[in-house]
Amino acid sequence: MNIQEAKETIEKALRAYFARDEIGFPLVPLRQQRPILLIGPPGIGKTAIMEQIAEECGVGLVAYTMTHHTRQSAMGLPEICTRGIEGKMVHTTEYTMSEIIASIYDCMEQTGKKRGILFLDEINCVSETLAPVMLQLLQDKKFGNQHIPDDWLIVAAGNPPEYNKSVREFDVATLDRVRKIEVLPELSVWLSYAEKNQIHSAVTTYLMAHSDHFYSVSHEADEKRFVTARGWEDLSAVLKSYEILHFPVDEALIGQYLQEEKTAEEFSSYYRIYEKYGQDYGVEEILTGAFSGKIMAEKQKMAANGSAEERSVLLSLFHAALQKEASGCQKQEHTAKELSECFRQFTGLCRQKKDETYASWLQQKEQGFAVCKQQGLLKKGEEETNARVLKKLKKLEETAKKCRKTDSDQMKELFETVCELEQEKVEKEVKDVKLQIRRAAEFLQNSFPGGAEVVLFEANLARSPALRSFLIEKSMDAEG
Repeated sequence: MNIQEAKETIEKALRAYFARDEIGFPLVPLRQQRPILLIGPPGIGKTAIMEQIAEECGVGLVAYTMTHHTRQSAMGLPEICTRGIEGKMVHTTEYTMSEIIASIYDCMEQTGKKRGILFLDEINCVSETLAPVMLQLLQDKKFGNQHIPDDWLIVAAGNPPEYNKSVREFDVATLDRVRKIEVLPELSVWLSYAEKNQIHSAVTTYLMAHSDHFYSVSHEADEKRFVTARGWEDLSAVLKSYEILHFPVDEALIGQYLQEEKTAEEFSSYYRIYEKYGQDYGVEEILTGAFSGKIMAEKQKMAANGSAEERSVLLSLFHAALQKEASGCQKQEHTAKELSECFRQFTGLCRQKKDETYASWLQQKEQGFAVCKQQGLLKKGEEETNARVLKKLKKLEETAKKCRKTDSDQMKELFETVCELEQEKVEKEVKDVKLQIRRAAEFLQNSFPGGAEVVLFEANLARSPALRSFLIEKSMDAEG
């Protein structure tokens, strides 16, 4: 199955294992709650889906890469204890608590989440001394004499033997006690993930045209050549940062992420073309309306006469630019909304406590943000929003001190002004993004009257979560 199907399978297992009947007994008895064994090639996203599942299901997550551990850290250290047996005092060997099990209890204490996932990666590549301990865990859900808490699901992951010479095969007795899921890379699933996570459009458009370059691992003599989903995602991140910093992107850099010479060479050539079209067309200027009518006509003529590859890249450039703008607008909206909620909280508190100071309230707010972060209560994007809001709240305090307006009434007045300014920024950004969508649509309609490019542009708007959300919330159709 693909990684998305594996994610859905694990989510269902999690919910089924945690479900209780009307008198509180598990629907799946504890002894039959099999650990999950996830087997798939490296860099396919096994760790990423565990983080997503934990966040979406609201449970804790403790993750370990087992090749970094010894028998002692997994099982605990032996210690000599004295106990009475049949009237005699004898010395026996017991074990201290496993570091891994201790981490589960730490997670429960820090986050307040009593249910969770214990994720153990590279479980079939452990050392010879650690292998029996791993088998005991999968078979009995315990390390030595220490049990995994009842409401914690064990998910173990490993690579197939063709990808790793260190792999140890599990015997039938072990496999008969786990739920084995085999995962294979699938480009269509990854592209959906890429759209949600705004992977660089040069990467996605290249892979759409070269699907056979998405994932490959080969061994020739002592040389390992490979391209993985993780490699493409990490390359996307560095491309974005290099573009912001105006650093050159060469084949050597690309080859550090795509460690297969032919793929690195071909993508490097494609990226140079991608950059060239971006400069030739001036997509940013088109969207902001900076070009004169004459220049715009020249750009439209150039697009109309362009090759199929050129048109595809142009659509990708428009899509990436609009997606970035819509995403930025959403962030601004979330910041303004949270800031208004903070204002409501502060004014409410001032009504209840006449001696409340902004400094005291801000300190409590900062501590509250820190606790939410520590306990894993923040969803994706919320941590960034909170950081933005906290920065603005601190800046407001600095401004108030400079203006010598620090009593409650003065602070409320300043606070309200800041909220109004943030809302004005939101309204301006919404207006700007709407205009940019219209300009892009008009450019394509004038360049390709009746062509498929306009249809593809509209489909891309609907496919992007950020753009689709923007269009729906702002009651704007794809044509503008």
